[in-house]
Amino acid sequence: MAGAIIENMSTKKLVILGVTLLLFQALAFMVGGLIAPSPTSAVQYIATKCVDKIKNPQETKWFTPWGVNQCEKIKTFKEAMAKRIEANNIVFAAHIPMPKNEMSPWFQFMLVILQFDIAFKMYNQIEEGAVVTIDAGLAYRDDLVSEWTEMAHSFEHRNLKCNFTAEKTIENEDRFYVCDPLPFMEVGSVAHKYYLINIRLPVNERKKVNIGIGEIRDIRLVSIHQNGGFTQVWFAMKTFLTPSILIIMIWYWRRITLMTRPPVLLEKVIFALGISMTFINIPVEWFSVGFNWTWMLLFGDIRQGIFYSMLLSFWIIFCGEHLMDQTERNRFSVYWKQVGPIVFGSFCLFIFDMCERGVQLTNPFYSIWASDVGTELAMSFIIVAGICACLYFLFLCFMVFQVFRNISGKRTSLPAMSKARRLHYEGLIFRFKFLMLVTLTCAAMTIIFFIISQVNEGHWHWGDRTVQVNSAFFTGIYGMWNLYVFAIMFLYAPSHKRYDNEQSSGQCIAGDSGATSGEDIQLTTTITHVDGPTEIYKMTGKEAQE
Repeated sequence: MAGAIIENMSTKKLVILGVTLLLFQALAFMVGGLIAPSPTSAVQYIATKCVDKIKNPQETKWFTPWGVNQCEKIKTFKEAMAKRIEANNIVFAAHIPMPKNEMSPWFQFMLVILQFDIAFKMYNQIEEGAVVTIDAGLAYRDDLVSEWTEMAHSFEHRNLKCNFTAEKTIENEDRFYVCDPLPFMEVGSVAHKYYLINIRLPVNERKKVNIGIGEIRDIRLVSIHQNGGFTQVWFAMKTFLTPSILIIMIWYWRRITLMTRPPVLLEKVIFALGISMTFINIPVEWFSVGFNWTWMLLFGDIRQGIFYSMLLSFWIIFCGEHLMDQTERNRFSVYWKQVGPIVFGSFCLFIFDMCERGVQLTNPFYSIWASDVGTELAMSFIIVAGICACLYFLFLCFMVFQVFRNISGKRTSLPAMSKARRLHYEGLIFRFKFLMLVTLTCAAMTIIFFIISQVNEGHWHWGDRTVQVNSAFFTGIYGMWNLYVFAIMFLYAPSHKRYDNEQSSGQCIAGDSGATSGEDIQLTTTITHVDGPTEIYKMTGKEAQE
């Protein structure tokens, strides 16, 4: 029979492999910690108040706060009242980036958060359930003298959530409300050098538009984008890791197909895991530097979702195949109760993503966080996803415990063996247990990464809760996934050392082949006809009559 590399490789070589993978894991963390800058940067802007003197509302004009053809400005609304400028003729303009800077495709995405500075007035207070109607426009250009080209335009509604910390008296007038940041805009690529945001707050007393929203003094915008240096490090890692996983995956499947028996379920799932890792590794993001592909954020989420589904399903099947009865083993259908919820959860993630980033492909001002229902739904989704991830990890720990207990039951046969044979099986059991503990560690880090990623993305929208994530965490977890998948495919590949039971016995116990054969049968309980990748896999398979 042919065993797997994990049981046939010498301890010395196995230790060298483990130390090498550990060094690469440390390197992955160091790349993010020492080379890459922080993943994202946030820049704050105060919108400039421009005066719109165009009589024809159908004529489109862009108001630039600085540079060539800059708009006519006012500093305060008192000045506007003195000049008899109506609220409908005031445009809040913000130029991204700041003067003497340029945006870059390496920034990958641009998320903009909006916050109102609203002063308290006894005669103009914020009403309960106040809604702001925003006439938002986005334009771009690639030099400082060209005309602006419209990129998007939309009428949006945002719910005001403001608190006034002092008593509402005349003495406290002109003090500011404390308002929550509001989601404003997100674009999936930064293909142009300069962007211009124009915001109008149209007032219509008859239709109750922008009535009861208080006295807005200023609009602050926070632009968040991925750092170009982090993007380059991230792309370099993907470019390096893609051929590594692709080569080991082809090598692994070639060894599987060379066997006389058909591949078992565990081997198929390992190969599928390699495919999903390769899919997420392929650095198609390089094209986003040269092309205006606004769908790259959505595509990246889909790829990561597929990998999450495959990785979580693999861990369930990996443990389950060492627990199942021989009559149930090697059948994917017996895992529908465990894998089904994973697939359903991933599908819900996809629908949730399509509801926001899918719509943002045509309207970057859309946000599921804009309404109370959407905010509650998004918050509930993040909380439920975090709880489900924790429950999954606890269930996986329970399965690993069952596997260990199953193996411990088989170890009762070891004392009756000769010393050499007993040491042989104890070595196999130790290697397998160590791999299971590594699997649990990888699962724990993945769950932590998933929860922090969801919370970190959410705080961009609700603003007051944040989790600081270092670049080393991103590169380290990404490197861990690749190293784990690499190790699984390498260690579970069929070994080139082929031997039958008699030869194996002769290697373990010289001159005691007859006794060894009996001990082997005692340990594995009539499983000599069972096909599988490793001895541990065969040993843990329970016959119906056992």
